[in-house]
Amino acid sequence: MLLNPQKSFNMFVPTHILFGAGTLNQLHEQSLPGKKALILISNGKSTRENGYLARTEEQLQKAGVETVVFDGVAPNPTVGNVNAGAKAARENACDFLVALGGGSVMDCAKAVAVMATNDGELWDYVSIGSGKGKPIVSAPLPIVAITTTAGTGSETDAGSVITKEDTFEKAFVMHPSLFPCLAIVDPELMLSVPPEFTAFQGFDALFHSVEGYVSKGANLMSDMFALTAIENLAKYLPRAVEDGKNLEARAHVAFANTLSGFVMCLTLLTSEHGMEHALSAYHPNLPHGAGLTMISRAYYEFFVKNHGCDDRFVRMAQVMGMPEAEKPEDFLTALTRLQEACGVANLKMSDYGIKPDEFETFMRNSRDVMGVMFTSDRVEMSDADIIEVYEKSYK
Repeated sequence: MLLNPQKSFNMFVPTHILFGAGTLNQLHEQSLPGKKALILISNGKSTRENGYLARTEEQLQKAGVETVVFDGVAPNPTVGNVNAGAKAARENACDFLVALGGGSVMDCAKAVAVMATNDGELWDYVSIGSGKGKPIVSAPLPIVAITTTAGTGSETDAGSVITKEDTFEKAFVMHPSLFPCLAIVDPELMLSVPPEFTAFQGFDALFHSVEGYVSKGANLMSDMFALTAIENLAKYLPRAVEDGKNLEARAHVAFANTLSGFVMCLTLLTSEHGMEHALSAYHPNLPHGAGLTMISRAYYEFFVKNHGCDDRFVRMAQVMGMPEAEKPEDFLTALTRLQEACGVANLKMSDYGIKPDEFETFMRNSRDVMGVMFTSDRVEMSDADIIEVYEKSYK
């Protein structure tokens, strides 16, 4: 007799995780995968100005590792960013990568790791959209991930989301060899994240777990991680937004983010992420977490109204601070309250240049590029349903 799929799981998360305040100071004590590192950082100023780059370089030097810096990663990393990073790794004969930053830097590093050792173009190795789905032949460069934000969980998964600008595709490369060999999750590095971005990143982490919990592939292990992550985010994200120097709040949000990374290793996310990727593929100035937040209430209202998994929506509402919850609609109330507490309940698509006449384009893009995520939904969405979510979310 076959076991109920929800009672089965296949878990593989080989990353060594150092978690806690001050753990960056332990980097030099770790077993590192090479002797010359390409340190990837964003094209902004914060990593340098906050001293994180200097501290990382010092730690690596104490470990006898030479370093080269690549600072060409955009907030929504592109194929061009990847090509430039791979070229820097090859030209400097780097034998491993250090991703120092948020999800964009870690995602870019994974794609750089592939292209530094393999021929062709990145999209040769993408298995969705217009990608060719070729196997990765040569082992990618090893990666050490040092996260300075709490949003994507990319430090504990094997996926990389990259934008192909000429085709407006925001798609992923995924392979077991792309798990970072070492992840440092030091909440002290997150104290400088501004309130707005703390909220955006926190909601990205939240929806990783919410989507995993309501997906068809939810299982015993993913449920445990997801509910714990959702509970921690509901309790501590508003505190981190209100007071960015609250180390306790930062630690719990970082913990929830890491757990949400585990959720993505255990089950496929739902179409919410595919629908947002369409938004930020066409409007790369839109932070991913902001886009998810904009569409979330209308998106989950669809599944609540269609009774996708009533008991699961009730359970999430309960861990989000509504112990009295007894109907699935209570989840929408809890979600709205959390967004209000974090100051992101009234985000406007129009502020990012998004127009209603683009909604059909977004729908087609989400279907064509991220169609696999719709297979994880417990209720099938029609094209009209997808467009209606965008319409209801528009401000």
